[in-house]
Amino acid sequence: MQVEKIYNKYIKKASGKEKLKLISLISNNLSESISEERNYSHNLLELDGLGKEIWQGIDVERYVNNLRDEWNN
Repeated sequence: MQVEKIYNKYIKKASGKEKLKLISLISNNLSESISEERNYSHNLLELDGLGKEIWQGIDVERYVNNLRDEWNN
């Protein structure tokens, strides 16, 4: 793997202080990437049609009436 080659060639030989600095740089970069991903907002319309196969063949009126009957009992 390319990462292992980089590690063996450059990082393994580095001092402890340099390794800590590298870890800090990688950590900060990763934190920024995760933060950017979390800020991605979705549009509610993206959910349109999701799970529609679950409701195929179900009579909506009867389903709602059954729920209402359960609430009343």
